[in-house]
Amino acid sequence: MDIHALREDYKQGELRRKDLHDDPFKQFEKWFQQACNAELLEPNAMTLSTVSAQGQPFMRTVLLKYFDANGLVFFTNYESRKATQMNANPKVSILFTWLPLQRQVHITGTAEKVTTAESLEYFTSRPRGSQLGAWTSQQSSVISSKQLLLMQFEHMKNKFLDGEIPLPDFWGGYRVVPDSFEFWQGCTNRLHDRFLYTHQEEQAWQIQRLAP
Repeated sequence: MDIHALREDYKQGELRRKDLHDDPFKQFEKWFQQACNAELLEPNAMTLSTVSAQGQPFMRTVLLKYFDANGLVFFTNYESRKATQMNANPKVSILFTWLPLQRQVHITGTAEKVTTAESLEYFTSRPRGSQLGAWTSQQSSVISSKQLLLMQFEHMKNKFLDGEIPLPDFWGGYRVVPDSFEFWQGCTNRLHDRFLYTHQEEQAWQIQRLAP
């Protein structure tokens, strides 16, 4: 399969320093809203990178559920592979790729568990099927067949037939507290615009343009 000729010339626009907000969270909010307005498929999908105890990087797509000036929050099983790796090494990297807008946002930071109250608030907002799914799956563990998973789901459905489904003690959120943001806007001739925000002391952020 010949793929060397697959290329796209980026002509959506440019990113100028004078257009950037001094606060990277405000800049991210602006771009995120524009991605939502463009009706992109799951604009909150982000690639989360962690590193194993052996130094092996792992990546997977998770969904951003909310963000504010304290960080970006997603939810998972606390016994999953990603959680085990974050507990051992909380340094992570996340990447938003909005191809129709020819944009990327790369964020590095430290992952920390959110409070039980925050996890409960989000868990109770999920569809009942998703709540049951959290109880059903021992995430990242080896299973012999899909049928066993479906049988476990039916078991949980019967177990919690009446009333509210409680928050599993093995499930909850992580907040990524950023120490850097990089905003990338594709430009023609591969002369892309890249701006790096680096966290400094006293809540200040240094902004630098990077070569493409």
